[in-house]
Amino acid sequence: MHRRPTLAQVAELAGVSHQTVSRVVNGFEGVKPNTRKRVQNAIETLGYRRNAAARALATSKSKLIGVVATGSFLFGPTRALAALEHSARDHGYMILLSTVTKMELDITSAVSRMLERGVDALVIIANRTGYLDELEKLSPGIPVVIAGSRPEGSSSGSEMNQNFIYVNQVQGAQLAIQHLVDYGHRKLCLITGPHDWVDSQQRFTGAISLCYREGITPTIMYGDWSGESGYNCGKEIAKLPLSERPTGIFSANDAMAQGLLLAFHESGISVPNDISIVGFDNDPHSAYFPPPLTTISQDFTEQGHRVLDAIIAMIEGNQPDLTPVPATLILRDSTQEAQP
Repeated sequence: MHRRPTLAQVAELAGVSHQTVSRVVNGFEGVKPNTRKRVQNAIETLGYRRNAAARALATSKSKLIGVVATGSFLFGPTRALAALEHSARDHGYMILLSTVTKMELDITSAVSRMLERGVDALVIIANRTGYLDELEKLSPGIPVVIAGSRPEGSSSGSEMNQNFIYVNQVQGAQLAIQHLVDYGHRKLCLITGPHDWVDSQQRFTGAISLCYREGITPTIMYGDWSGESGYNCGKEIAKLPLSERPTGIFSANDAMAQGLLLAFHESGISVPNDISIVGFDNDPHSAYFPPPLTTISQDFTEQGHRVLDAIIAMIEGNQPDLTPVPATLILRDSTQEAQP
C-alpha cells in the first residue's frame, strides 16, 4: 500500500523549508508568488492532503462542528442543515452529523460521540419538548447552538439551552391571522399541530393572542402535521351548519391545509369563495395546490447561515447574534375578502 505523502516530501520536491510549505497549506501571507507556485505544484504532483488529525493535535482545534438532528427530516430542518453545511465549508469547517429518533438514550449518546471526536462546537436541531428537556441535563463544555424555538418557561441557565436561533413562529402566525382579519374574516378556525412540538405551541400562542386582541373567539381543532388530520378536520367543518361554519382557517402547516382542500372539494365547499385558508411553511408544493395556497414562509437557509455565524462567534470568544429570523406572508389564491 502506498503511504500518504508528507509535508517533508512536499518541501523536498519544491526545494523549500517545512515551514514554508506549512504557510502555503494554511493560507498564510508572506510567501513569494514564485515560491508559493512551486509548493502548489509539488502538492499537486504528490497528491498531498493536509492531515486534519495532526493539525487538531497541534492547534487543539478539530475544525469539526457536530450536528445532532432529532426526529424526522422534514423540509425545514433539511434546508437549514444544507445551509449550515455550506456555510461551515466556507469557514473551513466540516460537519459531523448524527440523527436520533429516541429521546433520552439516543440524544445523550449522540452528544457523547460528538465530544469523543473532539468537535469544536455543537448544533442541535430540535423542535420537540422532550428532546429539549433531555438537553438541559447535559454539560458538554463547548459552544452549543440549538436550531429551533425556545420553549416557553425553559431554563436559560442551562449550558445546552441558552442559545436558540429560529424563525419567529409567533410573528408568523400573527401574520396569518392579521391577513384573515384584514380581509374581513371574523369567524375563524385554528388547526394546531402536535402539542409536544415547540413550533406548534408558538404558532398557536401567536394566533390565539391576536384573535383575542381583535375580539375574536376562534374554533380550535387539533391536528398532527399530517394531511390526513387536516382532511379529518375539514370533514368535521363541512358537517357544521352554514351559520356556524368558519369563513377563515389558519392551518399550522401546509400539509394539513392540503388535507383541508381535499375535504372541502369532496364536500362541495369552495376555497376561497366559501372559506379562506392560510397555511404555514411555504412547502415547495404549496404553490401548486388547487388553489395555490396563501402561506407563511420560513427562511430556513437564513436560519442555517445564522446558526453557523453564531457558532463561529462563540468559538472565537464573542457573543452570538441570536436575533430571530422573521417570517413572511406569501399571498396566493386560497384567501379572499369575506363575503357579506
